[in-house]
Amino acid sequence: MPEDYTFWGLHVAITDAMGWADYHLHQFKVNDPKSEEEVSIRIPMEDGFDWNIEIRNSYEEMISDYFSEDQPQCDYEYDFGDCWKHSVILEETEPRQEGYLYPRLLGGEGTCPPEDVGGIDGYNQFLEAIDDPEHEDHDRLLTWVGWDFDPRAFNPQQVKFRDPEKTYQHYYG
Repeated sequence: MPEDYTFWGLHVAITDAMGWADYHLHQFKVNDPKSEEEVSIRIPMEDGFDWNIEIRNSYEEMISDYFSEDQPQCDYEYDFGDCWKHSVILEETEPRQEGYLYPRLLGGEGTCPPEDVGGIDGYNQFLEAIDDPEHEDHDRLLTWVGWDFDPRAFNPQQVKFRDPEKTYQHYYG
């Protein structure tokens, strides 16, 4: 993705690449390059869910203000209940190029765990059940996720990226 993306745009790209519906809370944890203290970057909540800690708005914070060769990584968490934690790593930077649509998916491996499967433990139990036709939850879980679920499959051409601005307006407009 280009360096002029916000953390909101990065969040939308991650959920799109994962195939998730983007209806759970998320946050990035990264060190502020000026203070070197860890900050949380996400959409602030109006209902007091921020626990009185400083939250920086992911819609406003630019990824280029945080990522650099000296700080090439941040942590990303999606769905605080299932607790999907990811390391986001900067591999290289380049200016936006005319004629390219962003973000661009360069590769991947395996099908994303289904949303609301129960985190890592739930996903492992899910895989065990769908792999064993004799498992008591086999048919129920395959019906829930779709009978053609293959955890090894991945097709980058099937990933469709939403416009971060339109997505933000849909949720928070």
